[in-house]
This record gives sequence, structure tokens and C-alpha cells, in this order.
Amino acid sequence: MKEISLCMIIKNEEETIGRCLESVKDLVDEIIIVDTGSSDKSKEIVSKYTDKIYDFEWVDDFAKARNFSFSKATKDYIMWLDADDVMLEEDREKFKKLKSEMGSADIYKCIYNCSFYPNGEPKVIQNRVRIVKREKNYKWVSPIHEVIIPSGKIENTDIAITHKKIKINEPGRNMKIFKKMIDEGIKLDNRQQYAYAKEYKYAKRIDEAIIEYQKFIDEYIDKYEENKHFIYKALIDIADCYKIKEDLKKEKEALMTIISNQEPCIKVSSRLGDLFFREKNYDAAIFWLKYAASTDKKIEDANDYDHYFLPYTEIAICYYYKKDYENAVKYNELAGEIRPDDRVYKKNKEIYNRKLNK
Repeated sequence: MKEISLCMIIKNEEETIGRCLESVKDLVDEIIIVDTGSSDKSKEIVSKYTDKIYDFEWVDDFAKARNFSFSKATKDYIMWLDADDVMLEEDREKFKKLKSEMGSADIYKCIYNCSFYPNGEPKVIQNRVRIVKREKNYKWVSPIHEVIIPSGKIENTDIAITHKKIKINEPGRNMKIFKKMIDEGIKLDNRQQYAYAKEYKYAKRIDEAIIEYQKFIDEYIDKYEENKHFIYKALIDIADCYKIKEDLKKEKEALMTIISNQEPCIKVSSRLGDLFFREKNYDAAIFWLKYAASTDKKIEDANDYDHYFLPYTEIAICYYYKKDYENAVKYNELAGEIRPDDRVYKKNKEIYNRKLNK
């Protein structure tokens, strides 16, 4: 059986680090913790799980810190986690099975559930490089939003890492690193440029976000297919910004740019349905919402809440405003089949049936 080193970087994580290590302590063969300047009890908590604790002077570069942690690993494979990640019991069992079989792949990717609906279902699901073969000497790149560039033999797993965030990041931390990179003359790549624009959106500096997103879009729109992942996300985000500013025309232009370059997907179709609903163009809204609900779920790995419940609910509302109460009831019931206890479904059911019975 191959052995695994868990490598982590931390700073002031006393609220979560124990929870994280408790969930994986018996799954890995070595725990390496690199502290980048904690002033709380993080190192004291960590010392209960490992004596391999190293200090690293913070230099505004996440990749350097993670590479330092990797350099201390001695086992066959290296796994990384953040302090507010955990592995749930179902995934622990899957991990044990993987560990008993692993050895042929250079990289193992895991699911990352990083945002959740109130009912606990994952809202944002990603697929990340999580375990790498040590002898391949993989390196992290990028001072901020650091990544390992996948290469070699890669295996996707159904093991999920669950993100249970408690505290918010240090305000302005990411922006500070981006500004430092720009001041040092470092040219941002497409992923970094997109993330830089997104920082303005996170900070609710919407006008500046629009400027940065537009710069990114203008630079890469002619190479849409090559940069599809980030250009698509940038267009969705700039549409969000224009929605905040209540500029329906610009919002629509951004969404239409997407479908002029690729087949409409669930998110874009739903967004267009919402936009036309706000324009009170209920027929167009119904068209796009039905398209979203009929799109193959596998395209985006959307869960039922996103893929079916919301479009069906909104289609029903459109029919209600068109005074077509029969279809309002019909589509609300389709939503109810997915979420029978949902408060919105129950409330609308009462309203629509009352109108239909009249």
C-alpha cells in the first residue's frame, strides 16, 4: 500500500484546524504543517497531531508556501488540504479504498464541495488536483489562486472534500497580492486576469469590476474556444455586475455573447429566463426557462435544485402573470415533486389553486 503525506499551510486557524486533522489523521501516514505567521493557538492544536511543524515567512505568495510544504514530504504521494476542509465519513471510506489501490496514477483529482444550499446540498462543485506522486516533483504556480498544472497520468475520483468555512479571508489580502504582482511588472495570465477582475466584484467595487472584466473579455474574445472556461465565467460575472446596476441592455449583451460562441447551457438559459422575466417578456422567459429545465443535467453536473426546481418555479410564476393558472399549477407541481417541503412551492400552490378554482 502506498503511503501519503498530508501537506498544509496555515495561519490563525485555531477554529478549524483540529476539525480538519481529526477527519483525516488515520488516513494519511505523515502530517506536515507549514505555519505562515499564526498568533493564535493553531500550532498548539496542530502539535497534538504531528511534530512536523515548520515556520515560513510570509512573502505574499501562496505557491511558494505550498511548495515549501511539499518539499518536506517523504511519502509516496502528497495530499493537500486547507484548514477549513474536512472529509466526511462516506468519503473517508472511499479514500481508504483508493489508498489500498493507488499507485498507477501520477495525479488523483477529488471533488470539492465548496458552497452549500440551506438544505446542505452542494451549490458549488469543483474538480481539483488533490493528490500527487511525490517523485514527479509537481510545483504550485501563481502567488494567488495557486494551482498545480496537471500532467502525466490523471485519475478522477468520486471522493469529496467538504469546505466548511467559518471565518472570512483577511480583507484586501488577495487584492494586495495582485497589486504587488502588477507593480513588479508580472503579466497576469488569463486565469489571473479573470481572478483579478473577480476581486473587484467580491469587494462590491462594481464599476471597477466591469472595467477589468471588459479588458479581459476584449483580450480573449477572439480566442473564445481556447479560453472558454474563463471567458465564459467572465461574461457571466459581468452580466451579474450589470444586473446589480440594473442595466438590462448590457446584461443581455453579455449573455448573448456567450450563446453566440457556444451552445446555451443551463446557467445561461436560466439567466436569460430571469432577465426576460424582469423585462416582463414572459413568453421569452418561459422559452429560456424551459430550455434550461430540458437541458441534459450531466452538462454541468447541476443538482436538482438548480436544474429543475428553480426553472419550474419561475416558469409557473410567468404563467401566473400571464393569467394562465392551469400551467402555473402544472409547473409549480413539477417543482413540488423535487422539493415537496419547500416554502415557496407551498405558498405558490395555495395562490395558484385559489386562482384556478375561481
